[in-house]
Amino acid sequence: MSRVLVIEDDEILNGGLCYNLQKRGITPFSAYTLEEAKGLLSKEAYDLIVLDVNLPDGSGFEFAQDTAALYEIPFIFLTAHNLEDEIIGGYQMGAEDYITKPFRIQITMEKIQAVLRRCGGRHEESCYSCGNLDIDFEKRIVRKSGELLELTPTEFDLLQFFCKNRRKILTKDILLENIWDSRRRFVSEHTLSLNISRLRNKIADDQFDYIKNIYGMGYRWVGAGEAGV
Repeated sequence: MSRVLVIEDDEILNGGLCYNLQKRGITPFSAYTLEEAKGLLSKEAYDLIVLDVNLPDGSGFEFAQDTAALYEIPFIFLTAHNLEDEIIGGYQMGAEDYITKPFRIQITMEKIQAVLRRCGGRHEESCYSCGNLDIDFEKRIVRKSGELLELTPTEFDLLQFFCKNRRKILTKDILLENIWDSRRRFVSEHTLSLNISRLRNKIADDQFDYIKNIYGMGYRWVGAGEAGV
């Protein structure tokens, strides 16, 4: 199920967007300020951000540049301004869409769903290949350069979660909320760090690192895009 963060200080509009998203099977998360949104982003992973350009504690444009870009999440701007230069600037900044108020809610929902389809919002993959890794999520099999890798259940769950969220920075809080041990119990922070270290040692080599530390924030799956362990 796709997860959309709505950042809008108008409570009625925010609630209306979230209500209609939920009706369409999309999980909405609500923030009324940029500070509140930053807190949510540090704890959860999202497929799309819908944000107002003008918020009580800052500019949606600056937020999109500084924060949304850091997490590599697609975004849609909402604005009461219908200024051509502003709209063009929004698209040049990388916005998937730019919606002016007032807008028709059903058309807006269609636009949001189109962006989620285009950006691959949490589609389920049965297999994934990256660098010298071949992963079968259904059979829970991992091969490295053709050789079968032996992973513990927790290590495989970690690998799968990284791969399924490979465009996102995953904080320890997010990982702790989503990873369980073989008895389906939440793991401790120490156990999590130990399992990440063991997983990295098993999948990485001189050519591919796969999991990168993001200083002060968490981890991100970089796949075969960045070399060096």
